[in-house]
Amino acid sequence: MAFYKCDVCGMSIGTMTCGTCGKQLVHETLTKDDGGTVAVAKCPEGHGMVKSPQCCATDMTCTI
Repeated sequence: MAFYKCDVCGMSIGTMTCGTCGKQLVHETLTKDDGGTVAVAKCPEGHGMVKSPQCCATDMTCTI
């Protein structure tokens, strides 16, 4: 199971699910036009994606 953890305070977020189909969101990394990357949690059935969570004003990292 993938989970997100704050590297600053240690808070973590476990399973996130799609509100449409109920499946667990999967971690992916998107590459922006400028070459930078953005972590996202994506529905495996194609219902959409959200940017990775933030805590302590920084993106939380994902462990798969």
